[in-house]
Amino acid sequence: MTEEHSSPIKTPKQLVIVVLLAFIVPIAVAVMISQLVTSGEHGAGENENIVLSRIQPVGSVVIAEASAPKGTQSGEQVYGTVCKTCHEAGLAGAPKFGDKAAWAKVIAEGDKVAFTHAIGGFKAMPAKGGNSDLTDDEVKRAVAFMANKAGANWTAPAVTATAAAPAAAPVATAAAATPASAAAAPAAAPSAASAAVATGPADGKKTYEATCIVCHGAGIAGAPKFGDKAAWAPRIKTGTDALMNAALHGKGAMPPKGGNTTLSDADVKAAVTYMVAAVK
Repeated sequence: MTEEHSSPIKTPKQLVIVVLLAFIVPIAVAVMISQLVTSGEHGAGENENIVLSRIQPVGSVVIAEASAPKGTQSGEQVYGTVCKTCHEAGLAGAPKFGDKAAWAKVIAEGDKVAFTHAIGGFKAMPAKGGNSDLTDDEVKRAVAFMANKAGANWTAPAVTATAAAPAAAPVATAAAATPASAAAAPAAAPSAASAAVATGPADGKKTYEATCIVCHGAGIAGAPKFGDKAAWAPRIKTGTDALMNAALHGKGAMPPKGGNTTLSDADVKAAVTYMVAAVK
């Protein structure tokens, strides 16, 4: 006779163990596989610089400077922003714009003498009208412009520099391409259409040196001299609002905004604040 097949489970205890293992083993295997797949954040052990280089944008936007190229202002432009302060009203002996009698002596001396005086300074007039950023040719153009309006026939230096690209046009510069950055989505690059020119805070010192110094540097036409506490005391006593109003709208011999109407109100107020701070 053949021996009958016998089950390895002989006791109830063995049966319970087998049943439990049938549930526990699959669950344990599933947990270990899940941990193996999800354990550890991708790239967590990478060098920080490597990670940053991989996720950096593929390009950047550069906004061109808003100012015109140096040395390209016309005589009329320089007159309107610098010379007008004194020459429009004939302050401190400056020959008044368009006054042929006042300009007669200057014209008689010739353009070379007039150019030298305007560039280096003469009597009450500071060098380059107080704006050291002007080039010699820009000053010469302004002098020729004023003299010609009074009857002269002087030739001004030509503007040779080419105009710069429009200031508002952003220029995209490509970043170095790497296998990682090449895979980056296009949306990571800044949008040129959304770029805007940022304007910095008003610079009182810069405005003073470009415009106000013409009169306040030497105390011309009753202007309180820069740094002179005694001269500024009665002005300061009137209060900040009165000072700002006079600077913006003019008072006495001082024209509105010091004669430079291209200045913003913020620029003028910053210049007043700068001059007041110098005597406190």
